Amino acid sequence: MDKPRIFLTRRLPEQSMKRLQQQADLVHVDLDRDPTRQELLDGVRDVDGLLCLLTNKVDAALLDAGSRLKVVSNYAVGFNNIDVPAATERNIAVTNTPGVLTDCTADMAWALLMAAARRVVEGDHLVRGGQWTGWEPLQLLGQEVSGATIGFVGMGRIAKATAKRAAAFEMRLLYWNRTRLAVDEEKQLGLEYREFDDLFADCDFVSIHVALTEATTHLVGAKQFEQMKESAILINTARGPVVDERALVRALQQQQIGGAGLDVFEHEPTVADELRSMAQVVLAPHLGSATIATREKMGSIAVDNCLAGCRGDDPPQRIN
Repeated sequence: MDKPRIFLTRRLPEQSMKRLQQQADLVHVDLDRDPTRQELLDGVRDVDGLLCLLTNKVDAALLDAGSRLKVVSNYAVGFNNIDVPAATERNIAVTNTPGVLTDCTADMAWALLMAAARRVVEGDHLVRGGQWTGWEPLQLLGQEVSGATIGFVGMGRIAKATAKRAAAFEMRLLYWNRTRLAVDEEKQLGLEYREFDDLFADCDFVSIHVALTEATTHLVGAKQFEQMKESAILINTARGPVVDERALVRALQQQQIGGAGLDVFEHEPTVADELRSMAQVVLAPHLGSATIATREKMGSIAVDNCLAGCRGDDPPQRIN
């Protein structure tokens, strides 16, 4: 059987690249940057599979350009970059890489929380800039984490993993989820349920953990920031557009909330100038899954999905 033709949009970890090179007729442009729209349209012509990233827009026009496409394999857990109904209409499988980045993303949420609460980045800049003159009683005072109250917007796998970390700090755990958990699971995790509009006022920290959909776009905005404490800190490791970024900027400028730790942004990779200038905001370049082991696992799953779809088999992680 001839090797399947697969268009790859970016370089993957080493072992995944080797598998693709050995088992597929690999098509690509410059693997060290995102392809342009025209390069995407040209790249999917006469290929069996597309292995892409969350940053690649896969819409109906692109799917039509790929007249031979059998599968779109997304190297990500999310898939809001893909028009899934359009792919389904064209009998094209869409896949993702779930279940491998829960702990590393929860770790990232916790790293952002700690860094923002204890002003670690500000302290780092102070020391590196040669401006530190020694210990002072009032220098860079931050927020207490142990015993504080954290509210979770969404309670999926990553939120539950983050909640377990928060429990180790003896925090009070509040949450809202579209579907409330069973009472036994709430007790097991030490969670207290709140209606969405009642979640924010009591929280010292708010951590975002919902998928990006039409319903969750700008789910957290001006109304929620008005409800939050002036000292509260927002953490987002989910998707940037879940938070109304302009409203967040205004809330920070007007000191309605105390700070933020952000791994995702509304218009990635563009980050608002105001956020980049604020000392009380910790910024990370979408590092939630950025561990060697996790990225290797994601690559392995994405390749498995793509090869299976190209063969005409049902991919292991098909979402449609």
